[in-house]
Amino acid sequence: MSFLNSVLHATKFSSPFLSTLVPSIGLAYTIQGFAAVPSIIAQTERFYDLSGSLTYISCTALSLYLPTIRARAAAATVGGVKPAWPSILSALAGSGGGLNWRQVALSAAVSIWATRLGTYLFSRITADNGADSRFDNIRTSPPKFLGAFVAQATWVSLCLMPVLALNALPASVFATLPAAITLTDIIGALLFIGGLSFEVTADRQKNKWVHEKKTKKHNEDFLTRGLWSKSRHPNYFGEVTLWTGIATLAAGVMVTNAGQVGMGLAAYGLLGQAAATAMAGVSPAFVALLLFKVSGIPLSEGKYDKRYGNRKDYQEWKKNTPMFFPKF
Repeated sequence: MSFLNSVLHATKFSSPFLSTLVPSIGLAYTIQGFAAVPSIIAQTERFYDLSGSLTYISCTALSLYLPTIRARAAAATVGGVKPAWPSILSALAGSGGGLNWRQVALSAAVSIWATRLGTYLFSRITADNGADSRFDNIRTSPPKFLGAFVAQATWVSLCLMPVLALNALPASVFATLPAAITLTDIIGALLFIGGLSFEVTADRQKNKWVHEKKTKKHNEDFLTRGLWSKSRHPNYFGEVTLWTGIATLAAGVMVTNAGQVGMGLAAYGLLGQAAATAMAGVSPAFVALLLFKVSGIPLSEGKYDKRYGNRKDYQEWKKNTPMFFPKF
């Protein structure tokens, strides 16, 4: 038995849904484990964020194509005809092809977001000579450094949960769904587009401000222009919003009767729908938890309060600018 067939056999459950979901989550920890080893040896965090983006894209791709990989491997074992790979264009056109347009759209959305964030963070850490202050106290401790990679795998798994769950639904589920675009499709898409646009704009404004400060075009100590005059953390607002959009679109399918059957939750009624909603909602909830309580807002606010807390202009900006939700 080949290595691939061994892995497919070991990760095959009675539920087709779990047979795709569980390996996709497992891949996150596998990639982060491989990324941790050279990073720990070299005591460098240079590729930490980039490996996170790669993990997002890889897990998304696996969840999208694993059912086909299983079917092709099974056909090869018995000498049968291998099924064709799913057609993304056919899915987007609404003509099937083994995938649903929602699966393709959300997978593409995550890939776009991960590529942008990964390249942005990698260019930033490269400009800082490969150092990130978050790792100052852990890069020299192998157990703590490994814990950072495990935490990143957990972050990827929880954030991706609505996408992985949607992609893990059997094709038969989508065949029974109405062809028309639903309200949750529209709301989810608008939230994602709006959130991503807000985040990208905020990041670009800050990058421009930093560049202008380095080139002596201004002597400001903190950014109070553009979206940063509407919210003290507009990039974080955009981040939570885009993941809320992804969760909304995915949940719109997962709570349907067909979605409940595909997930194996149909027998539980409202409890099953609540479980599906929670599985989708854990993504923006976890992002918000990280940003509000762990590595986002507390670190940023604490750093600036320590530096400029006694300055009147900083106090005025903080008093008149909402911490999170923008005020227009």
